[in-house]
Amino acid sequence: MTVGFVGLGNIGKPMALRLASTGTDLIVFDVAADPVAELEAVGAKASRDVEKLAAQVDVLCVMVRDDEQVREVVGKAVGAARAGLAIAIHSTVAPRTPADLAGLVSAHGARLVDAPVSGGATGAAQGTMAIMAGGTDDAFALCRPVFEAMAGVVVHAGPIGAGTRMKLARNLLHFVAFTAATEAQRLAEAGGLDLVQLGRIVRHTDGVTGGPGAIMHRATTAPLDRDDFWYSVFDHVRVLGEKDLRFALALADELGAEVPLARLALDRLAPGLGVA
Repeated sequence: MTVGFVGLGNIGKPMALRLASTGTDLIVFDVAADPVAELEAVGAKASRDVEKLAAQVDVLCVMVRDDEQVREVVGKAVGAARAGLAIAIHSTVAPRTPADLAGLVSAHGARLVDAPVSGGATGAAQGTMAIMAGGTDDAFALCRPVFEAMAGVVVHAGPIGAGTRMKLARNLLHFVAFTAATEAQRLAEAGGLDLVQLGRIVRHTDGVTGGPGAIMHRATTAPLDRDDFWYSVFDHVRVLGEKDLRFALALADELGAEVPLARLALDRLAPGLGVA
């Protein structure tokens, strides 16, 4: 199998380097010369343009900056694509973009997989990132060995667009949690605490408990029956959570710290866990 890679930025370059390290027959393209030269130094070939690259590969990985660039690259690639080419979009795009592009790709005898990644540049460099893919079974099967060479976890999320939906759900948690972290910092700062040490505690204990992902085991968000195994587990989480949130809100009121997400969490925790 010959693999093409377009977009050698902060995450794309280490992804491509992981592929090169496995001996993959790899052809790369980027508008910047330095990362292309770095890939050539470890055995990859370089292409002068996307069209020539697409005509030579079985799987084309696309990791460019934004939605507009994804559409541009795919538009160029399909015109020259060899029959059966699978194009894997690793960039995070708008929810409708995979479906919009799938028809164009199919009309040229190629296949599209939306396969965004999670884990950042560090995960890309270490080969520990996650890839969540949307597309047909045959397109995913063709891409899977390529994905597994770059990632520690590979999930076939469903049909085209499912990978993007999963990535957006994952990042919703990511950035809401970041916002909650800023609330915790405000509360700690108002209480005269060392924020760097608080961060150390948070990172350590999240590594032990799993952080927010620790509650993400059940297959539905519907209310739980009382005889469900998870009911007692999550009701215990609710009791502890509501107690600690009330204490934290009392402290915030005393110190004059603004913590709107914490107030919303107290209201939403029980129904979110399915034990309201």
